[in-house]
Amino acid sequence: MIISIGNDHAGPNYKKAIVQFLEKQGHQIINHGTDTFDSVDYPDFGHPVAEDVANKKADFGIVICGSGNGIAMTVNKHQEIRAALCWTKEIAELARLHNDANIISIPARFTAIEQAVQMVETFLNTAFEGGRHATRVNKIACQ
Repeated sequence: MIISIGNDHAGPNYKKAIVQFLEKQGHQIINHGTDTFDSVDYPDFGHPVAEDVANKKADFGIVICGSGNGIAMTVNKHQEIRAALCWTKEIAELARLHNDANIISIPARFTAIEQAVQMVETFLNTAFEGGRHATRVNKIACQ
C-alpha cells in the first residue's frame, strides 16, 4: 500500500515510529510532515495528505497534530475524504468497518506512540463492512 502521512510539530516522534512500522510491513510512504518541533501550521501538512488520498496517489492517509482535531477538520474539507479522529484501536477499527474512513487522525498529546502504531495497524488491516453502512457513508458527502 501507499500511505500518505502528515504531521505538525506535535507529531515528529509519532510519525517516525509509524513510518518505521509501515516500512517494515512493506508499505510505501509519502511524507508531508515536519521533522522538527518548531511551531508550524497543521493545514500546511494536512491538505497534501488529503490531496494524495483524494487523487488516489495514496491508498490511505495518516495525520497527526496535538489534539488530532485541527488536522482532521482540515482534511475533512476535501469532498472525497472521510477522516476519523481515533484514540483507541477499537475506534480505529470502527472507523474503517462502519465509516469507510480513508484517513486516520491521531491526537499526539493524548495517545502514546505505541498506541498510535497499534491504531494505524488496526486501521489499515480493517476492511469496510459495507451493507447498511454503505448507505450511511454515501449520505456523508454533500451533493
